Amino acid sequence: MGDGYIYTEVIPEDAVLIGVITADQTEEMAKEYIDELAFLAETSGAITKKKFLQRIDVPNAKTYIGSGKIAEIKDYIDNNEIDLAIFDDELTPSQLRNVERILKIKVLDRNNLILDIFAKRARTAHAKTQVELAQYQYLLPRLTRLWTHLDRTKGGIGMRGPGETQIETDRRIIQQKIALLKEKLQKIDKQMSVQRGNRGQLVRVALVGYTNVGKSTIMNLLSKSKVFAEDKLFATLDTTVRKVVIGNLPFLLSDTVGFIRKLPHQLIESFKSTLDEVREADVLVHVLDISHPNFEEHFKVVNNTIAEIEESAKDKPTIIVFNKIDAYNPPPDEIGFHPEGKIFALEELKKSWMARLSEHQCLFISAQNKINIDELREVLYKEVKEIFAVRYPYHNFLY
Repeated sequence: MGDGYIYTEVIPEDAVLIGVITADQTEEMAKEYIDELAFLAETSGAITKKKFLQRIDVPNAKTYIGSGKIAEIKDYIDNNEIDLAIFDDELTPSQLRNVERILKIKVLDRNNLILDIFAKRARTAHAKTQVELAQYQYLLPRLTRLWTHLDRTKGGIGMRGPGETQIETDRRIIQQKIALLKEKLQKIDKQMSVQRGNRGQLVRVALVGYTNVGKSTIMNLLSKSKVFAEDKLFATLDTTVRKVVIGNLPFLLSDTVGFIRKLPHQLIESFKSTLDEVREADVLVHVLDISHPNFEEHFKVVNNTIAEIEESAKDKPTIIVFNKIDAYNPPPDEIGFHPEGKIFALEELKKSWMARLSEHQCLFISAQNKINIDELREVLYKEVKEIFAVRYPYHNFLY
């Protein structure tokens, strides 16, 4: 190209997805989870060719799924030149090794796939260090499998990060790397803590929610800035903080990393510092994608993750924001359903069961099409003003 850079074409990998139906995971849930896995695979650059589900009571200790199902998958892989098999649940190192030996292609589990996406999305030194730490912690018990059974130089999905440089397989060296990364992360966290302290005592508002619900779009609207927003999972990893002024009232607004079900515990641990914005926020704005058929479960996943970060967070002032109302497609049995397929009016949504999903105040908006953004600004102003008045009782510009 004449600009000094070497350009390489990224060739998409064809993948099959594998999930299970159990006593704890119904067929409906399993189908939704595997659809989300397909979205994860697409985000990482894979093309889903087929989804396999098996009903099992207890996962097979050797191969997770039964021998008949794995033979069916093997047959499909051989006949369709598949590059990659992705399981929707975490596999043990021995299960990964056994399945890989049978299928003779690269095998990932959900955790490995999410870590790969985080590695792909990491931009700053902080995010890269967090992801690298999580990757090493994930890889440590899998060293034998990864470097004995795979050629790590091939790259591709699941191969980004530490493995690309063919790191030493010695466990002691990997543990030393983990210790060094933790030390580096502590230094970065300390710097970020100082930065947070330097922001003064402005009221802090944090946007939280499941991944891909539109937090970054809301951030752009309210702060009139340009935060990266994309219709893919984990579009942003780093917490972005902007100063926002509504009326005469300034406050800090932060956009945090999106949550997801079955988030690898290594990531929760390494990203806890990023989630300090949630811990230190005065007000939480919990964003939900009303157009998603399972937004109630997403609501629970986010609340549970927040509780894991800080138990007291559930007592913070919270605003529930239903986003993407322009894309909402109510089920036929929903009260107030329009047979003609018309979009629900705002007043109808406010009277619906969704408005009572939480004890917190609920709003209905479309950030993309700027629907009902004024009400969001008004509610935010009211919440921030109350906290500001307590923090600065003699500040006269509020009156």
